[in-house]
Amino acid sequence: MTCKVVVTGGAGMIGSNLVKRLLSLGHEVIVVDNLWRGRLDYLKDDAGRDVLDMGRYFHEIDLKVPGAIDGLLDGVDYVFHLADIVAGIGYVFKNQGSLFRENFLINSNVIDSVRRHPVKGYIYAGTACSFPADKQSGVDAAPLKESDQYPASPESAYGWSKLMGEYEAMLMEQETGIPVSILTLHNVYGGPADISPVTSQVIPSLIRKAIGSPDEEFVVWGSGKQGRAFVHVNDVVDALVLTMAKGLGNGLIQIGPNICTSIREIAEIVVSISGKPINIQFDTSKPEGDRGRCADYSRAQEVLGWAPKVDMRTGLTDLYQWIEKRILGAA
Repeated sequence: MTCKVVVTGGAGMIGSNLVKRLLSLGHEVIVVDNLWRGRLDYLKDDAGRDVLDMGRYFHEIDLKVPGAIDGLLDGVDYVFHLADIVAGIGYVFKNQGSLFRENFLINSNVIDSVRRHPVKGYIYAGTACSFPADKQSGVDAAPLKESDQYPASPESAYGWSKLMGEYEAMLMEQETGIPVSILTLHNVYGGPADISPVTSQVIPSLIRKAIGSPDEEFVVWGSGKQGRAFVHVNDVVDALVLTMAKGLGNGLIQIGPNICTSIREIAEIVVSISGKPINIQFDTSKPEGDRGRCADYSRAQEVLGWAPKVDMRTGLTDLYQWIEKRILGAA
């Protein structure tokens, strides 16, 4: 059965891939994005054609404004709320106050609009950054369970802001009966990717540096001993589509692998893919964030029938080629 769907943050890395998947399944998709990190060209196919009627279905909207999407929700079946303010660790820790406020407003305004225009389901993209910092102790830390989220003690304002959006979504479900699914995403990578030196996240940043070597030094922030549960965007889109049919009303579901990969290992794979004799440097004066985490994704298996499929080497190779083409094409 085809549905009418709104995707906030639909011109971003995850959002654009989700929009394309939903369109391929025959759904009518409305895209909302403020284009802070999202880009209109992410909503094109391989031949450079728009994947949807941009004049009709794309809306550049500031979700910090109350009621900004009220006019888009009539007759909508599902809302995928992916939009937030997020970037690399440097940006996140330098802008904690504004980031928290903006994400709080974005999440609360979207939920308020959904409350007043009830839909069949509300899907919220949460983050593993919302787990307590003391549960993320290193690459050997035990896989996180959904029940570990409370008592809450995220390390960053970003983690707190996303947790508040999650909490308000659950209040909406309790009070209105609108079914909610919260997917707690671990570190998502893949194309298209933000490669800005200011806002890019760790994997695109390292790939950009490798492509720029030897003109740019290959410097890894921190010791390289910190780790994350990296999950490819294609696997995340699989989970988002599955949760529309199976996850609603089932609370928190983690999406990520049960292994933690160190940033040092990521850097070494990127250097190997580059084929260059790159000297990896570590700058321990830079922030590392949480020391390490991974996911016990057994709930995702039980509820959604989901498990990660894309192996790290394949995913990194594909992203390296995408970024290389992007950089060389802009040269």
